[in-house]
Amino acid sequence: MGVARDREGDARFIPELVPTGEMSFPLADWVDGHADCRYNFGSSGMLGTIPAPVPTAAEVERADEGELRERLARDLDVDTGRVFLTTGASQANALAILFLALQGRGGRGRSCRVCFPEYPPIFDTARWAGFRLTASTGPVDLAVLSQPRNPEGDLWEKSRVLDWASGAKSVLVDETFREFAETPTLLRSDLSGLWATGSFTKFYAADELRAGFLVVPEEHRPEFDRFYGLVRNPLAPYSIAGALRALNHRVEIRRQVRAVLRANLQAVRKSFPGRRPPVAPMMFDRPESGEDGDSLARRALEQSVLVSPGSLFGDRSGVRLCLSRRTVPTDLAAYLAVRDRTAKRPLRRSRST
Repeated sequence: MGVARDREGDARFIPELVPTGEMSFPLADWVDGHADCRYNFGSSGMLGTIPAPVPTAAEVERADEGELRERLARDLDVDTGRVFLTTGASQANALAILFLALQGRGGRGRSCRVCFPEYPPIFDTARWAGFRLTASTGPVDLAVLSQPRNPEGDLWEKSRVLDWASGAKSVLVDETFREFAETPTLLRSDLSGLWATGSFTKFYAADELRAGFLVVPEEHRPEFDRFYGLVRNPLAPYSIAGALRALNHRVEIRRQVRAVLRANLQAVRKSFPGRRPPVAPMMFDRPESGEDGDSLARRALEQSVLVSPGSLFGDRSGVRLCLSRRTVPTDLAAYLAVRDRTAKRPLRRSRST
């Protein structure tokens, strides 16, 4: 458990394969590969916790991309022409990053600011596109950020976002978990050069849908529209209809999500006294013992407790715990039992990027 096997059959720990490039999406491989753990803190969405939106045959028949774009534009308070549909937030992030890289002749020699720990497809895509990753302040070509943050689950104040983005020519913010926090989109702020993305998978438990979106700055809209026309495929009518159904039933979905999250965050407060609870269904736990996240994740797997190593997010100092399952209040005891039974030799390493 907790390993992948190479061609010779030798077992290797999944986080150790990340630098080799041998895995397509290490975080997904890690979570999906251990879904049978008894205490599962792997999945960040509501799938399996609340009912997924299932469109009727009639809704699929009349599904219309234009209607979905208009609904999203109205919710986000932007012009419909700035909203581009994608198969999810990861594709939306990739399209934005690749477009900006091509604007700079492949991105080579250009810089991208990241605050670790961060959701890996965001910074990994920037790195693959040729951007040099940096955590420093000052002028950069691109800054990428998830809000609320994945894996930490916190939401930055708008002033902090503006300070952090200062000096960036373009800013990409993944707002996939925004509806959990019930906070306005940053598109309503005065942050210039802002690209924003979202998805229907997490909050709406709509993993079976392939529906997300990208909101493009007005100044880039004409040229991005041409780029989008070359690389896109139309969304399936089922995904369009399911996304519209999710929006039409958002009040009821929010009520269900809020009830689960309220109970789970109350359990977090009891289990981690003095700690400010997250606003999204995940948290990043750094053991006081100094044990690094890979070591803790290994030991947790031995007890059928699934947490995600921080090295997958660029920060080895802890592990991600997702808080979307109804069993979180009872499962936390199993995790804490493992964490507090520290390894014989702490293995904290320098942060990986």
